[in-house]
Amino acid sequence: MINQTFLKENLAAEGFACPDELAAQFDKYAQLLVEWNEKMNLTAITEPDDIVIKHFLDSLLLLKTCPLSAGSSLIDVGTGAGFPSIPVTLMQPDIKLTLMDSLNKRITFLQTVCDALGIPAVCVHARAEEFGGKPEYREQYDAACARAVAHLRELSEYCLPYVKKGGVFIALKGYEIEQELDEAKYAIKQLGGRVEKVTKFTLPGDNRRAIVVIRKERPTPPKFPRPSGKIKKSPLNPPQKA
Repeated sequence: MINQTFLKENLAAEGFACPDELAAQFDKYAQLLVEWNEKMNLTAITEPDDIVIKHFLDSLLLLKTCPLSAGSSLIDVGTGAGFPSIPVTLMQPDIKLTLMDSLNKRITFLQTVCDALGIPAVCVHARAEEFGGKPEYREQYDAACARAVAHLRELSEYCLPYVKKGGVFIALKGYEIEQELDEAKYAIKQLGGRVEKVTKFTLPGDNRRAIVVIRKERPTPPKFPRPSGKIKKSPLNPPQKA
């Protein structure tokens, strides 16, 4: 499926070692992704070299930006086809992974992938805003991550409730992040977070990525997250001055 030499070379260029066994796991993941994509909409990226750069290497930039301690608990909110967290867990197998998605068909795919790759992940069929208030999930994770098109302001409301005080929310966003980040800062503060750093990358083929690390400084107030409709209709913006 994928050119494993191409995979190893590109991971090595970003500082990631990729022995044969790990390369074989990435190859299996790519095979399952393309196979299942014929049955359901998982990704528009199906060319082998594009999978290596735009899915695998792109996901691993999370670890380069924000290394996770051994044994960290990580929840990937709205994970889709498992990016970024499955590549991250392949690279660091001691991570305790929870995959959350609102579409049950995707959860079936993710469980198949985890079984094939030997990843003991918990796969949860749930809407993020509904489970963010449940005691067994709320503020139970060292880290949450998301690679999503939603505005960082809304994404933070979906994700920060899952993060323990002192933990991090890591958002993989578009390269031109400045305006969106400025618009999200008020919401992030209301949700108990603080923007710790933003790191930008340029990958082969002029693929670009910005990664935002938000540190959870205080518990998220109980009223968050709000229902999805309210999050979309009434985003957390600063009060208008009279």
